[in-house]
Amino acid sequence: MNIRRTIFPALLVLLAAIPVALAPRDGGLDAATRRVIIFTPHNEQIRYEFSRGFAAWHKRTYGEAAEVVWNTPGGTSEIRRILEANAEAALRESRPIGGNADLCFGGGSYEYGQLKREITIDVNGEKRKGYILERPGFDAAWLAETYGENSVGGDPIYDRDGYWFGAALSGFGIVYNRDILQRLGVSEPTQWADLADARLNGAITMVNPAQSGSVTTALEAIIQRLGWERGWQIIHRMAANARSVASSAPKVPLDVSSGDSAAGPSIDFYGRYQAQAVLDAGGGNRLGYIDPKGQTVIDPDPIAMLSNAPNRETAERFIRFALSDEGQALWQFKAKIRADGELGPQKFELRRMPVRRAFIAAFDAQFIDHIDPFTLASKVEDPDKNARAFIAPLFSALCADRRDELARAWDAIRLHPAYPRDRTLVTAADVDDPTLKSMLQTFDAMPMIDGPDGSKHDLGSRKDRGEIRDGWLKGKWKDAGLWPDDASSADQLRQRFGEFYHEAYARIGAMGRGERTAKVDD
Repeated sequence: MNIRRTIFPALLVLLAAIPVALAPRDGGLDAATRRVIIFTPHNEQIRYEFSRGFAAWHKRTYGEAAEVVWNTPGGTSEIRRILEANAEAALRESRPIGGNADLCFGGGSYEYGQLKREITIDVNGEKRKGYILERPGFDAAWLAETYGENSVGGDPIYDRDGYWFGAALSGFGIVYNRDILQRLGVSEPTQWADLADARLNGAITMVNPAQSGSVTTALEAIIQRLGWERGWQIIHRMAANARSVASSAPKVPLDVSSGDSAAGPSIDFYGRYQAQAVLDAGGGNRLGYIDPKGQTVIDPDPIAMLSNAPNRETAERFIRFALSDEGQALWQFKAKIRADGELGPQKFELRRMPVRRAFIAAFDAQFIDHIDPFTLASKVEDPDKNARAFIAPLFSALCADRRDELARAWDAIRLHPAYPRDRTLVTAADVDDPTLKSMLQTFDAMPMIDGPDGSKHDLGSRKDRGEIRDGWLKGKWKDAGLWPDDASSADQLRQRFGEFYHEAYARIGAMGRGERTAKVDD
């Protein structure tokens, strides 16, 4: 535990310093060249086009050369952990937070909402506080002119407090392989429930939401738009159908395009980009992507300035470039060699949704994908504010930590003689056989969690979810003796979830074996 608390944060702080260490020094670079240092989870194609585009735009706009120094330590969740570790170390050492990089570019809005929070640590009884992000000098009039209404599907496009700004929009849907689906006798998916089809057993690639904030957002969209009960019925069956559980979102379209899987949940631009790559390579249109209508979320892909940015002025200029027509055109225009100032990418077609309403209205005819994200997005009328907190630990408990147990339980259900073969999502309400009904009820049951003084709290209840989150995940019940003093309450809660599913899967297997034994005896 001591190693984890000291060495691991130190390594993260070292990673945060890499971009400064590797950035060209003035002695080896034209002194007139400006630079901006950016943490990003973005892929090589996005980095290439934005480096080239920014350099050309900056030279033409300001008459100065400029370059981007990228730092790519991992996904947005990993980047957030690095920045948090760097900030905590700075506070402990009584020095300013940041100074190693200028911007963070890419990832979901949830992660940026976490990054904007005040960091507080205790040093020998003294509370020390600071911020990872700081506000650039953009006025309200410029933001209103740039974005228009600050809303997509009821959520903000840029931070109302001015800490982060959407540079693109991301959707979450299904990437699928037409050839594999045809071979399995399954229609192309149009909704999330289609991935619960038992005929897709062993043909889905999932991603562990504990390792991917974007996938957590995708699964949260299913739950928020279809409800907690039905959402988890779908996710549980998708997980049961999984041939693999990947650690990163880009793995899904790669598995599907190679034929290792038939389908899986994907960020829109990963799915569309891979479909384009297959088509360009002569692979035809075997790869498809769809945003399930009314069942997805449109999330801003932000850019934000880091505290004590060493190149603040250039960093602000980069944000302005990303929101200019030239920056927005990189996301959706076709690639070709461009004259100076001509809109669009030169080498890579990024297949992402621009963020500016006015730009979409003016240039839609030149887009590769004629999609209006503001029409596609739907508002969640009654959001469950506690749902997201349980997605990673619950998924880990029911799938990632016990895939073999899940597979055996799912086999017992889907191979039952009374299991309907003509439905995608089959629940206990859809069957009459008493054993199969009981198996499905057990499969879809939610854990009961201990509270203070012997109380029990049902994870399937919205009210109880709030109490469980406050008590276990926020520490309200830390003095109730529910977990050891030296243990992580989050880890202990996940363990409770795991014990529940271990017993549930065992009961399902026993029911299946018992019925087979009874039939033999008959």
